[in-house]
Amino acid sequence: MLAMEKLSKQDLHTLETYAQIRPQFRSEVLAHKKNRIVRLGDHATLYFEDRMTIQYQIQEMLRVERIFEAPGIQEELDAYNPLIPDGTNLKATFMLEYDDVKERRQALAKMIGIEDKVWVQIEGFGPVFAIADEDLERETEEKTSSVHFVRFEFTAAMISAAKSGAAINIGIDHPACSLKVEPIADNIRRSLLGDFS
Repeated sequence: MLAMEKLSKQDLHTLETYAQIRPQFRSEVLAHKKNRIVRLGDHATLYFEDRMTIQYQIQEMLRVERIFEAPGIQEELDAYNPLIPDGTNLKATFMLEYDDVKERRQALAKMIGIEDKVWVQIEGFGPVFAIADEDLERETEEKTSSVHFVRFEFTAAMISAAKSGAAINIGIDHPACSLKVEPIADNIRRSLLGDFS
């Protein structure tokens, strides 16, 4: 089975089974996620999604909402499946995290458009900027959202270079927030390479 295959109802556990395996599955997912987080400074973080992280989100959603009927399950699959990489891209949840409400409000007002200024660059190529919030608009004229869903699309040459060992750099190029991680840690790089078919 390919890592980027979309999830179907058959891939999910029933609520009863999930209750039994949840502690073990949760610890596996948390260990897996450690290799898929890129912190850009103190407040901006990319959480790279894949089949496993999305299955966990769906299972948790079904558990919390007590969803066990087919139409409800399909609704969750339809909402979350687009966040699984397709083999030529990386997909992530981009979060702007501030504990202080006032500080968060002020920061988000200055960062309108930031989600379009996040980039991933494979050594030897120009930066690939995020395609953000394809499901719905998360920004107003007053502020950006603290959560965005982003997709980075790569050419075959870029993917080939990354698989051959080229470094991967990630950053933000916005007037109110300019940050970069060059290169990302090797454990994260290895995990992200698994998203390319």
